[in-house]
Amino acid sequence: MREVAVAAQAPRFLYLHWPFGHALGEPGNVAQQRTVLHDMLSMAAHAPRPGMVVNLPYRWRRETYTDVPDWATPSEVLASLLAE
Repeated sequence: MREVAVAAQAPRFLYLHWPFGHALGEPGNVAQQRTVLHDMLSMAAHAPRPGMVVNLPYRWRRETYTDVPDWATPSEVLASLLAE
């Protein structure tokens, strides 16, 4: 929950407007779960300052995900959000 993370002053926080309890995505949707995990790891490594809250643009059950090609490369989605 975004409000709780902001109030608790989480060091970094990715927000997805998805049903409660589905932090990584839909059950069985491995590509979606890996994409979100890649975004989280990229934020942990590249967030420019503590206290950041980033809203990921993914929509529940309305996106097509591909497998993460290279885990060593930062997430393109996160990089574009951090550049804003």
